[in-house]
Amino acid sequence: MRIGIIRERKNPPDKRVVLSPLLCQSVLKKYPKAQIVVEPSPLRVFSDDEYRESGIPVIDGMESCDVLLGVKEVPINALIPNKKYFFFSHTIKKQSYNRDLLRAVLAKRIELYDHEVITNPKGQRLVAFGRYAGIVGAYNGVRAYGLKYGAFNLPKAAQLKDQQALITALRTVQLPNIKILLTGRGRVGNGAKEMLDAMHLKKVNVSAFLNDDFKEPVYCQIDASEYNKRKDGTRGNKADFFEHPQRYESNFFRFARVTDFYIAGHFYGDGAPFLYTRQDAKHPDFKIKLVADISCDIDGPVATTIRPSTIADPIYGYDPITESEIDFKDQNAIAVMAVDNLPAELPRDASDGFGTAFSTHVIPAFFNGDKDGILERARMTHNGKLTERYAYLQDYIDG
Repeated sequence: MRIGIIRERKNPPDKRVVLSPLLCQSVLKKYPKAQIVVEPSPLRVFSDDEYRESGIPVIDGMESCDVLLGVKEVPINALIPNKKYFFFSHTIKKQSYNRDLLRAVLAKRIELYDHEVITNPKGQRLVAFGRYAGIVGAYNGVRAYGLKYGAFNLPKAAQLKDQQALITALRTVQLPNIKILLTGRGRVGNGAKEMLDAMHLKKVNVSAFLNDDFKEPVYCQIDASEYNKRKDGTRGNKADFFEHPQRYESNFFRFARVTDFYIAGHFYGDGAPFLYTRQDAKHPDFKIKLVADISCDIDGPVATTIRPSTIADPIYGYDPITESEIDFKDQNAIAVMAVDNLPAELPRDASDGFGTAFSTHVIPAFFNGDKDGILERARMTHNGKLTERYAYLQDYIDG
């Protein structure tokens, strides 16, 4: 099997890659029938020379490959017909901006495997950048705090080498006795937690966070069962919430009354209630003045996130009264950091982590007959048609 690592062509540029030179070597050593070639790239975090030095050929043209590995969406004019592609297509939620991409995949009879739906039999994702989104998101949030209040000026994450460099920078700042709230206990939430712990911030439980005052900065990590409650007043739980989100309403405002800095690292599913609405943000008791929205669902559960921001310009201000964008340093502004491609700011670490998972869970399926069904569950298209699992996208394509 000949595997090609394609050049990332989407703008803004992304430096990440599915397999690093070291991981390519590991795959070739373990699977003698595998061949790996790399398309040249002036942007990739691992240079062409690093691949050559690892014995990986760097060639123009991927037509000779059986499988093509990328990170972001491949532009329509760069798609090679009749190939197997792996990349984040951003179509499984019927995103309108990528409808034409999925149409082109079908027209070119491409077999598309979306990284986002590479799962185990229980539906749990096997490859993801979420941890690194959390790591960078928490860093960016602390950086935004310093900029909003003129307290300190940290370098951008993209200017630093790796996670350890981010931690070293964070340890140079001293936060006042603020309360930081973190939602989510998955990859994203726990990635953010790593950074708060690395700053040696004190973690407190829900009761203490809601009721006590502190002489130092503290944080509290909560999940869906703590910021939602059943509408009928009976006791709910996390599993029930994810299965029946329509039976719940938000119980988040009790946290908004006491939180200074909010980090949104949760997963938001269809039918779930908003954490807080624009109306909630107008309330005089709404205390949050800074939101690091790692999840970045626009006009969604975190109502102050009215647009994504960018690595180049990561922070904007939200005026809760006018529901419009203003300078984030304005005293009436809720500062919002909502970069939607955070792992791209830590490309080397993110690529290593993602590639390790991909080579552990996906590469073996190429050579063992897909005995665990990993490829079959992730295959969205085949022979110019949607597979049965993704047939729900037909009206999206037709639309």
